[in-house]
Amino acid sequence: MALRFFNTLTRRLELFEPITPGRVHVYACGPTVYRPPHIGNFRTFIFNDVLHRYLEWKGFDVRFVMNLTDVEDKIIVAADRAGLGIGDITGPQIDAFFADLERVGILPADLYPRATAFMPEMITLVEKLVERGHAYVQEGSVYFDISSFPQYGRLARLDLVATRAGAGLAARGAAIDADEYEKEDARDFALWKAARDADRRTGATWPTPWGEGRPGWHIECSAMSMKLLGESFDIHTGGQDLIFPHHEDEIAQSEGATGKPFVRTWLHVTHLRVNGEKMAKSLGNDFTVSDLVQRGWRPAEIRLLMLQAHYRKVLNFSFDGLTQARTAVGRIAELDRRLRETATSDVAESSGLPATAASALESFEQALDDDLNTPNALAVLFPFISAVNAALDSRTVMHPADLAAARHAFDRFDAVLGLLDLARRDTATVDQAFAGWVDDLLARRAAARGHRDFAAADQIRDQLAAAGVVVEDTPGGVRWKRI
Repeated sequence: MALRFFNTLTRRLELFEPITPGRVHVYACGPTVYRPPHIGNFRTFIFNDVLHRYLEWKGFDVRFVMNLTDVEDKIIVAADRAGLGIGDITGPQIDAFFADLERVGILPADLYPRATAFMPEMITLVEKLVERGHAYVQEGSVYFDISSFPQYGRLARLDLVATRAGAGLAARGAAIDADEYEKEDARDFALWKAARDADRRTGATWPTPWGEGRPGWHIECSAMSMKLLGESFDIHTGGQDLIFPHHEDEIAQSEGATGKPFVRTWLHVTHLRVNGEKMAKSLGNDFTVSDLVQRGWRPAEIRLLMLQAHYRKVLNFSFDGLTQARTAVGRIAELDRRLRETATSDVAESSGLPATAASALESFEQALDDDLNTPNALAVLFPFISAVNAALDSRTVMHPADLAAARHAFDRFDAVLGLLDLARRDTATVDQAFAGWVDDLLARRAAARGHRDFAAADQIRDQLAAAGVVVEDTPGGVRWKRI
């Protein structure tokens, strides 16, 4: 089957063909580690994970790189306000980020390069741009001259002539130092920034031929991605907000330095809304994964909700949606349990599950081949769960071929969706907590019986029965089981 992606660069759905047959190089923009990433960021990170998993599912040898931006304007501001070095800010945030990645079942990338470890590569890249006439030095800073790169604006679909003419900007002297700026600010951008007092106070300076300073945000990703994946590679991902200026500037400086195409396919994830509103710190709805877990939501539910909208469509994140995801995850966990506990027999009548499983896997692959359409993939998974449950309900034992086919398909679905291990972990946690609750009530019942307060003991037994717990008093002690 043919895998197709919607390429932001061409605005077309295109057949995916890697530069090197059988191998795929992917670069994903990771977090700026000055605060915990919010769930909008994690929508992109979970998309990256599904992309990673599906490329491997299709048989590609994948090299997946996600950067960590550990020197940037916001980090320096946070460190300077706290009277700390940038590493004091970024270190704990990186640890927390990795914990959240593991919490929602995201496979590890092959590499997590930190910008501060690639200063020689950045300086060399800036030097090359100056030599090739794409950059100029001004008061200790180095700027990319966007008039030297006629293709500037093609990713973001900017009308560069109209934009610059309307702003009355000269080719030089109209540079911008901020790492992030608005779309109308199509100006020469900083490749390297002359050191300021805050940079020196926080340890964010490095020596260069132009004097002491630090990199601009955009040069970091160009240097790291080309060092680790090559001057031209297959896929670059990120949130929709990174198209301009970040990814536009990456293309200009990378292709300006090498004269080669930078990235073949660009994939961008659309914004997330929370209960129909734009996510914002001022609204108090910029939840993190940890926030949601502390509120009692389970990682499998968070992950499933993120998969219910196509990555190029707005996802409305709501607590009602998480409640529905809880029910859906429960169905996944319950079928997993049934498949593990069902007995088999060679003489059992076949239920026809091998054909059902093969058809479901084919439809699942068709959905994901169509620009990673996870809603359509889930629309294959849940009818399959219903079909397997119906087969299990109709007989006490299964033919080995039927059970093996169901288990194989179920595991293949999950190799991409990444829900089953999380559901098992969540179920184990819930079961452990439930067992602790039962044991506590049984201890109280034993104490009541010891005091001959049989009414209280019977009340506890009724409370357990209402929760589906059957208590058996045996010569060897009290036993219980859940029905």
